[in-house]
Amino acid sequence: MHARALSVIAWVESPLQLIGAAEWASAHGRRVPVAGRLTPQMSETADELLARGVLFGECEPYLGVPWNLLARHGHWLVGDGFSGQFRLAASVLRPRRITFLDDGANTLPFVDALTGDGPYARPGVREGGLTTRVAPFAAHHVLGRMRARTVEFFTAFDLGEQRLRRLGELGGRVEGHDFSWTRRTAPAFTTTTGGRVVLGSARVVDGRTPLADYLDWVTRTTARGPVTYLPHRRETEAQLAAVSALDDVTVVDSGLPAELLLAGTTEPLELLTLP
Repeated sequence: MHARALSVIAWVESPLQLIGAAEWASAHGRRVPVAGRLTPQMSETADELLARGVLFGECEPYLGVPWNLLARHGHWLVGDGFSGQFRLAASVLRPRRITFLDDGANTLPFVDALTGDGPYARPGVREGGLTTRVAPFAAHHVLGRMRARTVEFFTAFDLGEQRLRRLGELGGRVEGHDFSWTRRTAPAFTTTTGGRVVLGSARVVDGRTPLADYLDWVTRTTARGPVTYLPHRRETEAQLAAVSALDDVTVVDSGLPAELLLAGTTEPLELLTLP
């Protein structure tokens, strides 16, 4: 096989996707170069993973589509299969092998999109323009690669029997993981609130929840005792200041995603979140 088809690159745009790439590299014993989109917490997460000895090669930040990097590699580790940029790049460059990493809960509807059990569109988002026009071409290429058995999902999710069966019928492969490398390399983490942890949300930033309602929700989480609050990476300084002013709320703003921080927990946790 051509050298390009054997080389791998991780194309990621969120800390969770970057952690997924770290887990894949560990599971496969391969050093993986990274094209990381410049979004909040990405640089901090990359630095932390490198300090822990992750099997990453050169890490290059980018904005837009890293065309030159992608063109030099035949195997892409992709964080967001719904991305308009991925659809465009896959349609043009047509990678030989694709491994889809977890992108939060979007992993499940993305599997459904490929198996024909849901639309090829990010849930709750109205799409248009180039993103919509290139969707059929990207889906055609991905499904073709699936038939050639060169599409995998590297996931911590339980996809369920139906999704696994449908993917298998189409030629897709699934490899599960449980963040073992992340947990193995994590420093110890203990709360001062008996393991009661609130995970911050970007719903206020996204215009889905008024700030007053959000603060009311955080306040209600303290009804049974103090909580440790881990901010969402896209919370504004104003939102975080308002949360910090609440009674019985200890804000721990480490600059790292919750997945990295909590992986080193030494106590049972009670996690409190919004949808």
